[in-house]
Amino acid sequence: MPLYKTIAVSKAITAHIWKVTETEDALAQNVVLTPNCQNRMLGMKSAMHRRAFLSIRHLMRLEGFEDKDLTYDSNGKPHLVNGHHISITHSHNFTAIIISTAHEVGIDIEKQRPKILRIAHKFTPIEEYYTLANTEAIIRKLTIVWGAKESIYKIYAQPGLSFLQHIDVKDFLFDDLKTSAIIDYKGKKSNYDIDFIEFEGFTCVYALKNKE
Repeated sequence: MPLYKTIAVSKAITAHIWKVTETEDALAQNVVLTPNCQNRMLGMKSAMHRRAFLSIRHLMRLEGFEDKDLTYDSNGKPHLVNGHHISITHSHNFTAIIISTAHEVGIDIEKQRPKILRIAHKFTPIEEYYTLANTEAIIRKLTIVWGAKESIYKIYAQPGLSFLQHIDVKDFLFDDLKTSAIIDYKGKKSNYDIDFIEFEGFTCVYALKNKE
């Protein structure tokens, strides 16, 4: 069972990361999918996507949940039937979930890739990063900022929210392993705590909404 890491964020919040190494058949064992999710998986052309999909069900089982306990709203945001908050992510051979009994939460995994340099201007003022030591450091920091904004967007889940215009991530040092962010949208502000970890060329970021 390749559970890669468990993060006890607080008494109310736990995150689990899975490294997908098994075959699809192995991952399908002991997983019962709803008819809707069976159809979703059948529509996935990528074997990697199907394996990631199944691995997430194994992560849910660690917290006592099955596929039937998961629903999605009209904005595509996942919910658990008992009212606990959940967020889900996958990137290449890593998947993760975060579950909270209190705060709304979001999680995102991203592979650290030079490609992010080409799209950075779409989600953050890129000139702020030119003081970093080298290109690798810029890629790492941009990936954290992108992951933070993705995590927050998963919590907020409202169409029209702009990563560049409406979400501001406070500056941080790599050794901080955390920062904060604010959404300012349609005259309403909301605040978020951000934590991040880096491993095997990937970045995992998770966010929780501050109670207001």
